[in-house]
Amino acid sequence: MTPTAEETRGPGRREACLEERITGALVGAAVGDALGGPVEGYSPDQILQRHGGRIHGVVGPWHGDDWRTARPLAPYHKGDGHVTDDTLMTHALVRVYARVRDHLDAHAIADHLVPDLMTNARWIPELEAEALPLHRVFLAEKWLVARLHYGHADPREAGVGNIVNCGAAMYMAPVGLVNAADPAAAYAEALDVAGAHQSSYGREAAGVLAAAVAAACTPGATPDSVVAACLSLAKDGTRAAIEKVCEVARAHTDFESALGPLRAAVAPYDTVGPDYRNPSLGARRPSRLHAIEELPVALGMLTVARGDFRQAVLGAVNYGRDCDSIATMAGALAGALGSPVPEDWAKTVSEASRLDLWEPARTLTGVTREIFDRDVRRRRAHERAFAQMGGPGCSD
Repeated sequence: MTPTAEETRGPGRREACLEERITGALVGAAVGDALGGPVEGYSPDQILQRHGGRIHGVVGPWHGDDWRTARPLAPYHKGDGHVTDDTLMTHALVRVYARVRDHLDAHAIADHLVPDLMTNARWIPELEAEALPLHRVFLAEKWLVARLHYGHADPREAGVGNIVNCGAAMYMAPVGLVNAADPAAAYAEALDVAGAHQSSYGREAAGVLAAAVAAACTPGATPDSVVAACLSLAKDGTRAAIEKVCEVARAHTDFESALGPLRAAVAPYDTVGPDYRNPSLGARRPSRLHAIEELPVALGMLTVARGDFRQAVLGAVNYGRDCDSIATMAGALAGALGSPVPEDWAKTVSEASRLDLWEPARTLTGVTREIFDRDVRRRRAHERAFAQMGGPGCSD
């Protein structure tokens, strides 16, 4: 049985501090990404058959040593602890925050993220080589370069016309962390940032994921309070999908029993259809009635796991379909809640991917403190100006 949130924290365990929550979220997202990568695109039954049971940690490529040529994944070495484009994009966004050292908007994506993807070669674990991140990201992320660098689109509108998917939501955790404990601010900032990349429910999911991470950073937060924060902000099909999936999730305390029910709950809102590798004709088009699958299921698994990192991520991984992104989101949320990331998983992923998973967290913690201090000064200046116009006095 999955432990309760209180059991996960342990008796008398103190609340995690800002640095611990940021570290948990970013390391947790990378670990979830790496665990989900090798089974992305498959169903729970296919995963069960391929691995002779459920996955409980790092596994190798689906096609073993034939990963270089086996379709449909070639030439990517998914598995063996390798992170995917979810983590590459998350770390790229952290670098943008480190450069700007303030809140971001769509123009920051055009001015900083796109050049980073295009010009700075980095170790790409799945390619086992140094390459430009642009050469690894999916088509929906290549859209950023096509629209912003080559098409000179207004960054605030550049996401319109793109494949509507989880491509922006999968790397929005840093926005939630910069706005830790302020879900509404995280939601607003992420919607602005994601406008350069996504539209419709793809953009909405980015805002809600950031809000969820910010809510998870609040002292005393629980999966239920995180979901409540999401429901207070989410719109249209995204809100309906989260509400339905999490309602179903509350009836389960083990991910095994939840796999089928969570898929059934999200199916009416998912446009991809039952065969993930053969999307329906209506897949990934703008709609106010639909939602990406990944975010509601990640919140659902967080709910099933009662906030426990290991159970939330394993539930996301064994769900299949776009499970690297689902596990990325579940890992970020559980980590932000303060549930410990298993050290052996983090060490394996860091070494296999040749990535220091902790450095981005240190960087973002420092930037977050700077931004908060600046926000306080801005707020105080606004209060003084408002008071001079006859409004209430300053709060201090």
